[in-house]
Amino acid sequence: MLIELIKGDITTIKADAVVNAANSTLLGGGGVDGAIHEAAGSELLKECKTIGGCPTGEARITGGYNLPAKYVIHTVGPIWRGGIANEHELLTSAYSNSLKIALDYKIEQIAFPNISTGVYGFPKESAARIAIRTVTRFLEKNTYPKKVVFVCFDEDNYSIYSEMLKG
Repeated sequence: MLIELIKGDITTIKADAVVNAANSTLLGGGGVDGAIHEAAGSELLKECKTIGGCPTGEARITGGYNLPAKYVIHTVGPIWRGGIANEHELLTSAYSNSLKIALDYKIEQIAFPNISTGVYGFPKESAARIAIRTVTRFLEKNTYPKKVVFVCFDEDNYSIYSEMLKG
């Protein structure tokens, strides 16, 4: 199966790359971002400081350091503003640009969190639909990644993804 669903903590996932739902500074924050920075250790922050940030919808790659993953792909999802500020397009870009990096680096397995659904407030069902659609379309056309894992930290997202992936 090319797509897998897990309920758990993305910092513990053994994959070639984990995706960080970062803020535009790439210097750490709350939620997934803070957890990844904490688990990876200070070397991650040191490398992120050399990148110079990342605009919303784009992605950057760093080493994984103390994580079980070799790489961290940092992407910045949009803050939900009621759907009037290109949020859907920006979230699609966050997923597709992360996948393009995975293709460029020939990453076999990549793990995604639920980008923008925490403090950024993106409606969880819409975000899941975008994530699944973007990943599915990318996998149909490309040889890498070989496997995508959606890692849901909370029960709400896990249930939503579970239902959507059944169909």
